[in-house]
Amino acid sequence: MREQKNNIEQLNKWRLMLGRYADDRIGLEEGNVTYRDMDDVLDFLYSREYGEEEGVRNPSEGGGGNGGSRLTISGWINEVHRLFPKETIEVMEKQALEHYGLTELLTDETVLEKMEPNQELLKTILQLKGMMSPKVLQAARAIVRKVVEELKKKFEQDIRQSIAGRIDKNQESSIAMARNLDMKKTILRNLKHYDKEKNRIVLEKVYFYARVRMHTMWHVVIAVDESGSMLDSVIHSSVMAGIFASLPMLETKLVIFDTQVVDLSDHVEDAVETLMSVQLGGGTDIGRALRYCESLVTMPERTILVLVTDLYEGGSVREMYAAVRAIVESGVKMMVLTALDKEVNPNYNRNVAAQVTSMGAHVAAMTPNELAEWVGGVINE
Repeated sequence: MREQKNNIEQLNKWRLMLGRYADDRIGLEEGNVTYRDMDDVLDFLYSREYGEEEGVRNPSEGGGGNGGSRLTISGWINEVHRLFPKETIEVMEKQALEHYGLTELLTDETVLEKMEPNQELLKTILQLKGMMSPKVLQAARAIVRKVVEELKKKFEQDIRQSIAGRIDKNQESSIAMARNLDMKKTILRNLKHYDKEKNRIVLEKVYFYARVRMHTMWHVVIAVDESGSMLDSVIHSSVMAGIFASLPMLETKLVIFDTQVVDLSDHVEDAVETLMSVQLGGGTDIGRALRYCESLVTMPERTILVLVTDLYEGGSVREMYAAVRAIVESGVKMMVLTALDKEVNPNYNRNVAAQVTSMGAHVAAMTPNELAEWVGGVINE
């Protein structure tokens, strides 16, 4: 069985190398979406060898059971980074730019200006910004700012409410938020409106708890793994750090890391500057990043460390474990986020996660609002 599987893998790889014109001799294994997606990505670029401008598969040629490739340049970049290892990505991007002339995103700012700002476009910009001309980079930065502002607007109110204070059950609030619902008072005060015919209580007024404002300073250190697989989390972490930094009860520091550690705390409130400083790809040394974060801690009992990573350590796993243990034992509240975005579809090292959890750290995949709820719960205990 294993031998048969290996043979299929080898045939699929040969088919990818030979291209779609070999479909009638070597077909891709049915049902393997990854290989089909890889085939579309390769075809988009390398079909230009045959004089095909768009890299679009002609259904009349046969083969390729999923029809034609309809990738845009932006979509192609995202798929390349999703499907291929770093070394392959570098080769393909270089060939796309130098050999096939796909330079629209790098040389013509009007292309960017006409595109709708969204998170997918933001991801493309972050992946290509190192190769952009200054003029295009200026247009790209404007798009990054628009997307960041939209994300900030989406999350800020709930985050402030979650962290600004704990529920005060002795005071009533006019702010209607589900998590502040005073269920007991709402039922008792509306019992007089009971509808006997429909057998239900008619709610004429819903009551909510107020929240106590917190004034005691807490320290939050956010460490973000900038490897390519963490791109969505990098974006949301930068926005979250900016919102945290604007809150008077939090002193927020932000570091990003691969095999090196870069402290971005000086402009943590500017998520745009943070994102434009990110260098995606490279290795990962979580242990080194944690040791640096440990050096930033001055009040462990009032410090929260949020580590955003998939826990695939490229450095010493033993050193990483030692750093986690030292941080937790010092009294720091440590959260390991395996994903921080709206989808929360984490891909992480579960063995390492289990070890880190056994040491006292919390490990979870969260949306930004869920992270804010967790942080608020810690500082308002």
